[in-house]
Amino acid sequence: MIVIGELINGTRKAVAAAVQQRDAAHIQDLAKKQDAAGATFIDCNAGTPGDRELDDMVWLVRAVQEVTPLPLAIDSPSPKVVAAGLDAYTGSATPMINSVSLEQERVDHMLPLAVERQTNIVALAMDDNGVPTRPGAREDVARRLIDTCVNAGLPPGNLYVDPVVTTQSSDTATGRLILDAIATIRSYAPEVHITGGLSNISYGLPNRKLLNRVFVTLCMGYGLDSGIIDPTDEHLMAAIISAEALLGRDEWCMNYITAARAGKLMD
Repeated sequence: MIVIGELINGTRKAVAAAVQQRDAAHIQDLAKKQDAAGATFIDCNAGTPGDRELDDMVWLVRAVQEVTPLPLAIDSPSPKVVAAGLDAYTGSATPMINSVSLEQERVDHMLPLAVERQTNIVALAMDDNGVPTRPGAREDVARRLIDTCVNAGLPPGNLYVDPVVTTQSSDTATGRLILDAIATIRSYAPEVHITGGLSNISYGLPNRKLLNRVFVTLCMGYGLDSGIIDPTDEHLMAAIISAEALLGRDEWCMNYITAARAGKLMD
């Protein structure tokens, strides 16, 4: 599975403090741990307000690149900040923009940036009406968003469609709706990737890590092939490796066997 490591995010107090204080050691430790744990991309979100965010993003990108060759996901609602982050990125692998949606402002300003740079991009299945909630609505927005991105010049394989995972505690139909959306998106556009902030599902409920592990394996069974997750959660990563083997995504179960020999499969 394509893992987008979520830990370098300025909404986390320790990360926000590290960015403000230019504590490169803290940020780099998070990057190295995610790399070692199996991340595919490292998400970089400065999360700072106003004019500071641009300089903070550039510093963040440079700090992370010093310790990992992994491609970065430049995470900001500001096209200017994303552009500055991409300019600071010097890696050989294609980076990612997090994110675009069918909100008109995002289509007008973030999508052209992704097309110009030919980056990967997280595509949120939401529009100017907000996050879809009725059955079938996520699928409708996702189809229109995929068509918009592809018609603008972005290859389907560069799209990471996010059905927008919300909380099960606020609506007990949420998990079912997300699974149905994943299956429909996978059928409609087999070449795109499907991702999401999977831990949102468990917010407000006890034993969150257990719910997250079960949810990710269910989503994988319906066609999910990426996740914005914490790769240092050993039990979660073990569940993902196990699910890939059982779903036939791991030829001869070699990744599973290798992980077992390395002591990475937690009971």
